[in-house]
Amino acid sequence: MDYEHLVGAAARVVEIAGVAVLLLGALVAAGAFTLRLLRRMTFRAAYHELRADLGRAILLGLELLVIADIIGTVAIEPTLRNLSVLAVIVAIRTLLSFALELEVSGRWPWQRSQGAERAGTGQAAICASAEGTTP
Repeated sequence: MDYEHLVGAAARVVEIAGVAVLLLGALVAAGAFTLRLLRRMTFRAAYHELRADLGRAILLGLELLVIADIIGTVAIEPTLRNLSVLAVIVAIRTLLSFALELEVSGRWPWQRSQGAERAGTGQAAICASAEGTTP
């Protein structure tokens, strides 16, 4: 097996894994939604959790599909046309990922969550007390 076939097969495996994550994530999210309803969670709350679960599955699946596109384009045939098509695909998927992240977590990917900020403040206080200073 030569280099092109090996890299092509690797790209195909990652692509299949991305599709599998999308399908499995949708099934798991649907199952979790059903369990939440059976546990008497309100429909509205269960629905929001379903959307968040689906968003996380889509984000992970998109990441794998981007990896497959990069492997397939750059390693096999890095022509200017193929690289420009890859750039457009990655840009679209990146924008979609940002939109999904905003919907799932309520913040942009580069924003720290309030929990992380509190943890950082707490960590600074712990480090300061260990050093004998105040934060």
